[in-house]
Amino acid sequence: MIACLGRIVHDSDAESKLDDDVSTIFNSLNLQGSIENGDVSGIASKDFGGLYSVKPLYLIRPSGAEDISRVVKAAAGTPHLTVAARGNGHSINGQAMADGGYVIDMRSTGENHFKLLTVNGSLCIDVSGGALWEDVLRRCVSRFGLAPRSWTDYLSLTVGGTLSNAGVSGQAFRYGPQTSNVTELEVVTGKGDITVCSETQNPELFFGALGGLGQFGIITRARVKLQPAPDMVRWIRVVYAEFEEFTRDAEFLVSQREDESFDYVEGFVFCNNDDPVNGWPSVQLNPDQEFNPAHLPQTAGPVLYCLELAFHYRNSDQPSTVDMNGTVVFLLSDFPGSGHFREIRNLSGLN
Repeated sequence: MIACLGRIVHDSDAESKLDDDVSTIFNSLNLQGSIENGDVSGIASKDFGGLYSVKPLYLIRPSGAEDISRVVKAAAGTPHLTVAARGNGHSINGQAMADGGYVIDMRSTGENHFKLLTVNGSLCIDVSGGALWEDVLRRCVSRFGLAPRSWTDYLSLTVGGTLSNAGVSGQAFRYGPQTSNVTELEVVTGKGDITVCSETQNPELFFGALGGLGQFGIITRARVKLQPAPDMVRWIRVVYAEFEEFTRDAEFLVSQREDESFDYVEGFVFCNNDDPVNGWPSVQLNPDQEFNPAHLPQTAGPVLYCLELAFHYRNSDQPSTVDMNGTVVFLLSDFPGSGHFREIRNLSGLN
């Protein structure tokens, strides 16, 4: 009993000391946001890859670029202290972790910037590096009838996260990845300097930060190119058993003129079985649709291939224009019963 009591008291004292340490660090940094001990917040010790788990010293939820700057400057002046920016936690291999260091939760800055502006005749939106793409898309469509020109198929990712990688999308064949659709960045450098950069202003930092995996700084704001959002989207998935036919049709579609092809072209691989996540059910676009494996050719192997296509149109478009993509689909080398279709109003259901 005495030993147990001693352990409880010891643990209580340790927790009290940790709380005091957090308070001391918080006061020394003069943050407007919040700070938590790494033992308390589990999100900072994990990522999407799931291969690594490390314990940071502190999890910091900044209020903006100034807070991030203070944290980076403090770490830069302390030997062996590391800082990692964490978006929505989809990094792998521990890239968004800091063992014994500071993890900055960028999502706390998600609402900081949202300003529509025109730059050299092009519509753009200023958004926070911690904003989720799904929120950016939803707000742009609902408020302005506009949308980013290029976005990833999965939208619960932060702006800074995808821009630090590439942001490859189904529109990349037409507009390039997301990194090609940004005109300006605000970056907190490794020295803690808050720097605005573009193709003409601090261009080395601009092109280094885009696709730089965070090695050149933390993206706190991005100016993203926009275009008019469609009223409707025709969403199509076409399944293939042969890889050669799958790639041949993909190359055919992305090589067509803009007015003779789709607005979104992407491919993926799935299992030739009834697994609800990775098998036939993953291809269905509507609950009442069913993938019929009886239509598969005998040459089908353990995996199948799928082209995901989208055609954007307006309510005022002529039916012949809208149905053009149906003609294109019939030119593809799929097998009978492999096509799945769905109509979506604006872009609300594309995540």
